[in-house]
Amino acid sequence: MRVLITGGSGFLGAWIMKRLLARGMDCVAFDLRANARIVEALAPGRAALVQWRTGDIASADDTARALEGCDAVVHLAGILTPDCAANPVRGAQINLIGTLNVFEAAHAAGMRRVLYASSAGVFGPDDGATPLPQTHYGTFKLACEGSARAYWHDHGIASIGFRPLVVYGAGRETGSSAGPSLACRAAARGERYTIPFSGQTGLVFADDVAAAYEAALLSEFDGAHAFTLAGEMTPVGVLVDKITAIAPGAQIDASGPPLPIATVFPHDPALAHLLPDLPQTPLDDGLRQTVAFYRHGHQAS
Repeated sequence: MRVLITGGSGFLGAWIMKRLLARGMDCVAFDLRANARIVEALAPGRAALVQWRTGDIASADDTARALEGCDAVVHLAGILTPDCAANPVRGAQINLIGTLNVFEAAHAAGMRRVLYASSAGVFGPDDGATPLPQTHYGTFKLACEGSARAYWHDHGIASIGFRPLVVYGAGRETGSSAGPSLACRAAARGERYTIPFSGQTGLVFADDVAAAYEAALLSEFDGAHAFTLAGEMTPVGVLVDKITAIAPGAQIDASGPPLPIATVFPHDPALAHLLPDLPQTPLDDGLRQTVAFYRHGHQAS
């Protein structure tokens, strides 16, 4: 199987490619610029196997060219909450129009399934069941989910969009919720760091998200699905304590308002039915792996 990963220079794309390369799949990474540093850090010795194609996801022609010769697509390309807030029109061009370009290219190529990145940002701060985003980023992601349903209804293209909460792990160094990963990096290097939010949130280890995409790639399914990956709900103060226990003497604290995302989510039996036995890495283990990555001097950006 040859898989296109849009946004391949990013952190989550690298984690997914690490898994797919280990399985012997061919990976084609698409981004504005080829940047293999994260995948090289995560999958040394295999990163050279990735084929890079460059272009703009907001361009239908660039996206169609990127998909040529591929059997499947994992669509991750997008800009995060702060950039969408700073330039909502560009955010819509990349996050929403870019997703439509992927579905259009998949339809033209005769693909029957698309995997894409949604976000728990589709929910507001108070309700993890009914979407009510308070950010442009979450609004665009919610629109992508609606368009995915329309492609199933209109063209029979099945899809799964995953809505992870705060994804943490080696290489997660940008975005408004990168604080847990940056705190691990600072602890490993003996640097001071303040996580820029308080309250509590769900923490999801990057490899668990990658495993969900891998399982979806290998599955046969119909319909248009969107699944929340809530992870382990954790008060930020407890997160700080756990990092300090792993790296005694770490100078980590937290300050700022809670993230504008709900903290209680209903159980969805459909995910376990469609993709059974997905891994759920305990928070202590995931944090330990992240600190160890940076202790070994890896540079992910």
